[in-house]
Amino acid sequence: MREKGLRLSVTLLTVIPWRGAADDAAPGSGSAPSRAAAAAAMAWAPAVGLLLGAVASGVLLLADHPLGAGALTASVLAIGSLALLTRGLHLDGLADLADGLASGKPAPAALDIMRRSDIGALGAVTLVLTLLLQVAALSQAESAGHGRGPAALIAAAVTARLAITWACRRGVPAARPDGLGALVAGSVRPAVAVAASAVTLAAAAAAVAIWPAVAGGALGWTLPLAVAAGLAVAFVVQRHAVRRLGGITGDVLGALAEIAMTVTLVIAAMGPPA
Repeated sequence: MREKGLRLSVTLLTVIPWRGAADDAAPGSGSAPSRAAAAAAMAWAPAVGLLLGAVASGVLLLADHPLGAGALTASVLAIGSLALLTRGLHLDGLADLADGLASGKPAPAALDIMRRSDIGALGAVTLVLTLLLQVAALSQAESAGHGRGPAALIAAAVTARLAITWACRRGVPAARPDGLGALVAGSVRPAVAVAASAVTLAAAAAAVAIWPAVAGGALGWTLPLAVAAGLAVAFVVQRHAVRRLGGITGDVLGALAEIAMTVTLVIAAMGPPA
């Protein structure tokens, strides 16, 4: 089940193909994965974030240093690579959630708005501001040197998917009887989310401690705080979405990932220059 969960997590959250993913469907359920496989996939989401963050960090480093594109252009390319690797689904979810919540309508009408393929004015503004914040924060971290840009980007990508794991914990309902939200809502044991969070925070703190010896400069004390802040803000938004919509949907999960990533990048970019 662990391998199936990881395989399904990669194929659900990225464009990366993995042979055998279709075999993870529940018997007689068509193309729908089994509940157990979906739960494992959401538990593996932070690991997929680590993979995405590593790839995007490679783009950032390659564009900024050997190619000399500069921190700003390199940051745009790195954030763009994440959008490409995820099919832009998280960004689409963010825009849909913004339109749905801002409509002020009851849950059924708000969910109908979120289902539409078009994007409203507030959804568009939310997308633009979010991407600007992500690029600006990553550029600031990259300009500080000593590997702070890649470290912030990896931490943000992991935190983004960790927010998805938390949103799928037991006790969180689905807003609809169908769709991704219905499949994964309430599927993750809280202990799994707690353990993944503890490992992520410990890794961030360890990176801060050993970074001077590895990279020759301080990483910045804000990195563990950035992870905690990203999860906290995503948790608040998730609670609000559940109150307004009655539960989570695939759009809500995508929006939480983008919110957690943005907050993590902004906080990680703060602090004195390295």
